[in-house]
Amino acid sequence: MAGFLSVLKRIYLSIYNWTIFFGWAQVLYFAVITLRESGYQAVYDAVEKPLQLAQTAAVMEIIHGLVGLVRSPVSATLPQIGSRLYLTWGILYSFPEIRTHFLVSSLVISWSITEIIRYSFFGMRETIGFAPSWLLWLRYSTFLILYPSGISSEVGLTYIALPFIKVLANS
Repeated sequence: MAGFLSVLKRIYLSIYNWTIFFGWAQVLYFAVITLRESGYQAVYDAVEKPLQLAQTAAVMEIIHGLVGLVRSPVSATLPQIGSRLYLTWGILYSFPEIRTHFLVSSLVISWSITEIIRYSFFGMRETIGFAPSWLLWLRYSTFLILYPSGISSEVGLTYIALPFIKVLANS
């Protein structure tokens, strides 16, 4: 029975990881195409739904940790997922005035590349039992560029939203 549950867990995690991988790949594809063809002002409109879906699906990461499906500590997963949900729903969704800012493009591109690498790493590990060393290197090296880019975009967009948050708070 334990062997069956282990196989079921691997199948589920493999499907989950590859599904989220393709969701983030779609976000990156739409962002890059739109950036090239229409400019940064149109990026949010092009990625809104897949971004919301991919980012909200990350709540499952918390649940996976809570039920012991993965070894990731919930104490580390919760703040990361929470901050991204705050940006996705609390800032971008709630304040349309900032959706055309160039920081939206850098945010979406930073997040999507990071998640594509991460979910392909986990997807391969669950599907074939290991991930190639170059993917492991990418997973732990690209953060040197993508983390500062992503966090700067997150902080910048939150700062830009402050006047709109203040108006909302005073109404």
